[in-house]
Amino acid sequence: MRLLIDAEKMCYRELNLKVREFVNSNIGSDDNNEIDINNVLGQRYIGDGLKGNIILNLYGIPGNDLGAFMDGPKIEVFGNGQDGIGNTMNSGRIIIHGSTGDITGYSMRGGEIYIKENTGYRSGIHMKSYHEKLPVMIIGGSAGNFLGEYMAGGIIIILGLYRRRWNFMGLDGMTGENKDIVGNYTGTGMHGGTIYIKGDVEEHNLGKEVKKSSPVDDDLRLLNKYVKNYNIFFNSDEVKIPVKSDDFIKLVPFSHRPYGELYTY
Repeated sequence: MRLLIDAEKMCYRELNLKVREFVNSNIGSDDNNEIDINNVLGQRYIGDGLKGNIILNLYGIPGNDLGAFMDGPKIEVFGNGQDGIGNTMNSGRIIIHGSTGDITGYSMRGGEIYIKENTGYRSGIHMKSYHEKLPVMIIGGSAGNFLGEYMAGGIIIILGLYRRRWNFMGLDGMTGENKDIVGNYTGTGMHGGTIYIKGDVEEHNLGKEVKKSSPVDDDLRLLNKYVKNYNIFFNSDEVKIPVKSDDFIKLVPFSHRPYGELYTY
């Protein structure tokens, strides 16, 4: 079954109601239920809490909390996304053919997010593995400050293909060669999971709770899997496969309890 929605000038409540009515009417169906939504412009909460074998194709720019608490569907955005994409999602896949705002993957505990270009501040904050679930976020370009803050599990991969210059106050829009792959405080408070960065990153960009190392064979197998997906989804071959150990650095936490002795009674 397939549904076409024109979201031009449509309130987010009306849009989400149409999506849920279609999904509920096809519960138990073995078909790939697919929804195409045109003229999306800032409507928030699209796909929140949806479960099952559902595909949402969004043409435009969805609003905050796209795919929050999602459990299984696939969402593909042919444009940019705003803040909070994949907030606490359990499983499924979100593909963004552009850039995203802040706190992408906030508390994400399963599923995959693929971002063709850049993401904002505090992406991957509080990401965690949950039972057998492993959250994964692949960012084709760069990330702002506090990437992976308080990260407790999962995987973040930064490819550095579309870099922008970041500063503490925001994106200054400048172009040129002097651009960071990540902003400052990467991995601050990190106590689980892994961040892979193509190229290198300066020590001053890192939080005190992480350390750099080189990928080993298991890491390379994992990287090849997700880089291959990235190339397929975005019709790109800019990151060559197979990747080599000196292509990436690996960030892991120093401790599973970085603040274990910070507080006193």
